[in-house]
Amino acid sequence: MVPIMDMVAVPSTIDPMKGYIGWIVTDGRDASLAASASIAAALGLNVEHKRIAPRAPWSMLPSWSGLKPPSQSANGTLSPPWPDIAIAVGGRTAPYLQALRRVSEGATFTVLLQPPRLRYDVDLIWSPAQSRPPAPNVISTLTTPHAMRPRALRALKKAPVPEIDSLSRPLAILLLGGPTRAYRFDPIDLRRLGRCLRNLADSGVSFLIIPSQRTTGSLFRAVNDATRGARRILWTQRGSGSYWTGLAKADLIVVTADSASMTSEACATGAPVYVFEPEGDSEELKRFHAGMRAYGATRALTPLTDPAETWSYRPLDSAPLIAAEIVRRFHAARQPNARMGIPCTALWRSA
Repeated sequence: MVPIMDMVAVPSTIDPMKGYIGWIVTDGRDASLAASASIAAALGLNVEHKRIAPRAPWSMLPSWSGLKPPSQSANGTLSPPWPDIAIAVGGRTAPYLQALRRVSEGATFTVLLQPPRLRYDVDLIWSPAQSRPPAPNVISTLTTPHAMRPRALRALKKAPVPEIDSLSRPLAILLLGGPTRAYRFDPIDLRRLGRCLRNLADSGVSFLIIPSQRTTGSLFRAVNDATRGARRILWTQRGSGSYWTGLAKADLIVVTADSASMTSEACATGAPVYVFEPEGDSEELKRFHAGMRAYGATRALTPLTDPAETWSYRPLDSAPLIAAEIVRRFHAARQPNARMGIPCTALWRSA
């Protein structure tokens, strides 16, 4: 595995693959589309979206099964002319990506994001640093990719939004996930979260509260009760514009530990990020959060957290890093005897 989280390379050109054709192969889930689209945007590809829809019983197989539908020809939804690059997310799209690489006879450079721990015949795999064993075609970053770039975040921070700007400072944005197989958010967790938020409210913090699709009624009520009386905005629908605007304008960010994606997005801001971790048993997420704390981006949210305490870190933005490695390997694959590299304006190593 190539840990490119330790080799932050900023391409010196914008849209390094402008003019190249890219496919985003997706099973229709919003999360998979967002991750692959963020990489395609960082590359500057001319993008076509290809949605695959395997039929039963194949659609009911878990993504980690490794079993392929009986017909994996890349014809039909995936048909020539073949793209220069194809990007897909997860195990359900992997058989189609492998078929595309095979029938295109290597003309298409295939990139698979965050698949289960199986072997895949693709050109490049990206996986979070905490979740995959080493392999020559696997790269990793500390955070997950997203579509927001630093310049756009700075513009959102400066743009007037009266509803948010009227809130007192310090302003905390609260990103709520919800129960998963690893994290239950049981009544003890909810009472502990309530004490943490009540402490912030008593310290004069105002809140912008954004639930997700996983946020349960009991979790939302616990947050609502704990912040009652504080200046706050409760957004019951998460839109990408309002979500990123809130992140850009926040003085501090509170995020629940069940989502590596939300934590990664929070750490794109450079603002202090507090993580509330309910009781759970996800070793991968525990390693992820340990890595974020070691980097200096996050700290644990406790009932004694002092919102006046602040710290800084270099914002994390993995999409350009993944894109840079794709560019390097794409050209190296087409010129195997040439020493390929990407012009960089900055190189640094994390502590």
